Amino acid sequence: MLDLDRMPTHVAIIMDGNGRWAKQHGVPRLAGHNAGMEAMKEIVRRASDLGIRYLTVYAFSTENWKRSQEEVSGIFKLLVKFVKLDLDELDEKNVKVMTLGDYSVIPSAARKSLEKTLAQTANNTGLQFNIAINYGGRDEITRAVNRIAEEIRTGSLEGEIDEETISRYLYTGDECGNVPDPDLIIRTSGEERLSNFLLWQCAYSEFVFTDKLWPDFTPEVFEEMIQIYQNRDRRYGGRK
Repeated sequence: MLDLDRMPTHVAIIMDGNGRWAKQHGVPRLAGHNAGMEAMKEIVRRASDLGIRYLTVYAFSTENWKRSQEEVSGIFKLLVKFVKLDLDELDEKNVKVMTLGDYSVIPSAARKSLEKTLAQTANNTGLQFNIAINYGGRDEITRAVNRIAEEIRTGSLEGEIDEETISRYLYTGDECGNVPDPDLIIRTSGEERLSNFLLWQCAYSEFVFTDKLWPDFTPEVFEEMIQIYQNRDRRYGGRK
């Protein structure tokens, strides 16, 4: 049973396995991405119902542009579909949608759909659903360092640069409402690596891995992952 008084504040998910799921089922890769989108919608609903404050999903990395043009184009068409079909439900459930990454370079239709979502849910106060799109952890840190350097150069930032300063200039910082570092990071499909995801923010996160391919990741499995987290002893580098 989940302890509702010990829920993680921020859960982040590396949604992996859409392509392998498609191969297993003998369908095109885009069918796997579509099934993955349906799984994501269910997890957003369950996270909201459980009272989790922040949910971050790794939707499209800076490295994913290396995939075929057909697959990349299809992924962004699915984003448009997701917004068209589910925006009103997100709004009704008081979900606030935010982004991590530079979405200015994604296809126009997807960008406009995303901007519509951001605008319509901007004042919501429930679950904050962060979509990491055209996101990379190293790129995020590099961007933050360059922004800090520019503000020092212009004189708008003075004093010592500490961890708090750097955190404020990350995508999860001031421009995203200063999202707390993830308590729990989940990765599906049996892979056990970060793949350039939240490299700064994951310093003391708990990691849980599952062999489930992302389209097979159900709300029940999500709760199992949270229960594993609740059974952990978090020490943040200290000893007991």
